[in-house]
Amino acid sequence: MSFLKRSPWLLHYDASSCNGCDIEVLACLTPVYDVERLGVINTGNPKHADIFLVTGSVNEQSKPVIENLYHQLPEPKVVVAVGICATSGGIYVDCYNIYGGVDKVIPVDVYVPGCAARPESIIDGVLTAVGVLEDKHRQLSGMHGAIDEMVISEAEEHDLPEILALQKIAYRTEAEIYQNYGLAPLRQSHEGIHEDFGTKMFLKLVVNGKIIGSVRGDREGESREISRLIVHPYFRSRGLGKRLLQAIEGRLVDTGARRFQAFTWYRSSRNISLYTRAGYQIVKMEEAQEDMVYVYMEKLVNGRQAG
Repeated sequence: MSFLKRSPWLLHYDASSCNGCDIEVLACLTPVYDVERLGVINTGNPKHADIFLVTGSVNEQSKPVIENLYHQLPEPKVVVAVGICATSGGIYVDCYNIYGGVDKVIPVDVYVPGCAARPESIIDGVLTAVGVLEDKHRQLSGMHGAIDEMVISEAEEHDLPEILALQKIAYRTEAEIYQNYGLAPLRQSHEGIHEDFGTKMFLKLVVNGKIIGSVRGDREGESREISRLIVHPYFRSRGLGKRLLQAIEGRLVDTGARRFQAFTWYRSSRNISLYTRAGYQIVKMEEAQEDMVYVYMEKLVNGRQAG
């Protein structure tokens, strides 16, 4: 992680500021302060950035943009809120179209208050963010080494917020494939996942106390739908999806399941391949909307493919 100390890449977004803080951010790039001497690079591409720096309070128009940019930053990532508006909503907090500070929409790691925030404070906040980024990277690296010690168990209701957050991270890759960020898993609310919890069995995959995978299946009936099989993008291609699928199938069989059903989208080759290798067979394809075709798959409990 020494490369992060030498060259952290930063993405700056103006949520709805008066431009006071934005001018100070730009001042950090001028020869007077010259943050590039510290290796800080200001990029316009979220997929190249390590640090997401936001100025201004969050309003109705900027909210979806902030969420979209945040989810496009690769893991691990750090969010820095610059200025009193970004940290708390500032003087606009009671306005009818203002959500508040950045932390009302996405998690914030470093707060840099001020009106406007001084360049020295912004630089100090970025350097603090680099330290947070290194800590997150060490944690993720440690989890990679502890994969063999993972635990798959039934989720409890207090796990639902963490599972929902993971779901919205995991399904971003599907949204990018179809350029459709209105997919149902991305729109699910806290109320919606609590409703699912009443009718479905939730399993969680935990490493070092953090949920990095989950799956759910119907609790009743001979035919059970398996859905929302997710693994954090940082831990994919390690066979974790297969283990989750096997675990949920085993538990559903114990409660009387005779047939498994699953669905995905036709361009989601990773999902189709996973289910096919597990013995599922495509039984129907149905066009839902332009460029979105549902692929329905089934498998009998005895291992034979449904026909």
